[in-house]
Amino acid sequence: MQVFNFSAGPAVLPKEVLQRAAAEMLDWHGSGMSVMEMSHRGPEFISIAEKAEADLRKLLAVPDDYAVLFLQGGAIGENAIVPMNLLGDRKAIDFVNTGEWSKKSIKEAKKYAQVNVAASSEDRNFSYVPPRESWKLSAEAAYVHICSNETIGGVEYPFTPDTGAVPLVADMSSHILSRPIDVSKYGVIYGGAQKNVGPAGLTLVIVRRSLLDRALPITPSAFHWKEQAEADSML
Repeated sequence: MQVFNFSAGPAVLPKEVLQRAAAEMLDWHGSGMSVMEMSHRGPEFISIAEKAEADLRKLLAVPDDYAVLFLQGGAIGENAIVPMNLLGDRKAIDFVNTGEWSKKSIKEAKKYAQVNVAASSEDRNFSYVPPRESWKLSAEAAYVHICSNETIGGVEYPFTPDTGAVPLVADMSSHILSRPIDVSKYGVIYGGAQKNVGPAGLTLVIVRRSLLDRALPITPSAFHWKEQAEADSML
């Protein structure tokens, strides 16, 4: 009997995917080894990584001027990595606080920058998305951050906010790949893989290439988006 997991965390994987992974566990495409044994510099694994990126770009219609990164650390880790990569010479970051995941992002950003909560739905127990016209954005913010789907409170953005010349950054962990997205409206989209992308352990980052030169000098190489982009996520 198949058991379906409706708990928080990893989602159900398609049976066909599990069966194919099981069939290829000991020998991937006649290579004589498992994917788990391959060199990440070898042609077999590089072909897998290239196909994964190509498929994702097709599914989300990712423009060519965006880099697609496959990283580690989950969305919680990326909460700290985003400000390190985008703050540049700015001092402030704007946030819209719509629940628990927004609060985690705000907590990490406070370690690097001045945080301006431009709007919040805490007044009604995080039960709604503040209308765009109520947001009090900073003129000099490095970026505007939202969590586009708050799973704990059950609140999802019904619109894509216009933030003008300031890049919009979205944590889309829980609903990325559930619908079409106009990637061009965002500076950065990131999320953990375990809901709709694949098994837990992978972090997806889609970043406009023009933003790759903003990293703080303290940013470790493993977390440095530009270095990862230049290395095809294989530093």
